[in-house]
Amino acid sequence: MKKNPLGKSKLLVSPITFGAWAIGGWMWGGSEKKDSIRALHACLDHGITSIDTAPIYGFGQSEQIVGEAIKGKRDQYEIMTKAGMRWKNTLGEYFFTTTDNDGKQREVYNYSGRDSIIAECEDSLRRLGTDYIDLYQIHYPDITTSIEEPMEAFQTLLDQGKIRAAGVSNYSLDQMKLADGAVLLSSNQLPYSMVRREIEEDIVPWCLENSCGILAYSPLQRGLLTGKITADHSFAPGDTRPDTPHYKRDNLVKINQFLDDIRPLAEEKGATLSQLVIAWTLRQPGITVALVGARNETQVIENAGAASVELSESEVGMINAKLETLKPKLEIE
Repeated sequence: MKKNPLGKSKLLVSPITFGAWAIGGWMWGGSEKKDSIRALHACLDHGITSIDTAPIYGFGQSEQIVGEAIKGKRDQYEIMTKAGMRWKNTLGEYFFTTTDNDGKQREVYNYSGRDSIIAECEDSLRRLGTDYIDLYQIHYPDITTSIEEPMEAFQTLLDQGKIRAAGVSNYSLDQMKLADGAVLLSSNQLPYSMVRREIEEDIVPWCLENSCGILAYSPLQRGLLTGKITADHSFAPGDTRPDTPHYKRDNLVKINQFLDDIRPLAEEKGATLSQLVIAWTLRQPGITVALVGARNETQVIENAGAASVELSESEVGMINAKLETLKPKLEIE
């Protein structure tokens, strides 16, 4: 799998990147550690060298599992993680209260103060069992600090060699511009899928003009675009997907009808629907990486197979035309 340069940084990343939210267990209905380790090991065998995680994924569990999996192979992976979502203090903006994997109530705060970011980096390095992070990102913009403050912390970490590149996540265009003025901004990680394309309006053009990478997360819309989730699907306890707009019953029906329309193209390519959707995502202007989660080795192999699915301009155009007819029908609040 040919790697892509990430923005203006010297970092090369695999276009299909392992999203490690689900292996943290939290908000996805649980996860088996042994399956997660095997999945992370399988990544290398199939060209996926970049892993994206965060402290908040399982309250440290995802980073710990990643750290265990990469032990002895650290130099073969690009590790991406984040900062700014705290559950050990009450600084910053209260974000939400949730239940962790052990049933304990956790209050989560969004805070990106300079000292807090430096401390979080040390915690992540310890959990990951490494002395550097390839891409360090602010998870969400923090309204209680300036945009520049965490970027100045990132510059310190860059100077110390503890991170190789600085990025943000879930930043608006204006927030990106401010961040880019304080540090060499390599990327913005944003939700993007066939049924969620609002970043095309302003962020994608700016990133193309300014050589800033885009890491598209949830390109399969949290599993919805696999075609495996029907209107009567049974979700595990703790799985929050049924509470999201795209998972409304009427939307499930309409999206599955669209997937049935493009299924013949996937079959013609000898690909699964998931692989076709990921391949389409990577063909979109400005998209550097498709972040795709996996719970086991089988899912990793399927995700990696998307890299070999070739789409012509006319095929991409056909998919886009069908998406245009779908878009106004979805009930997204």
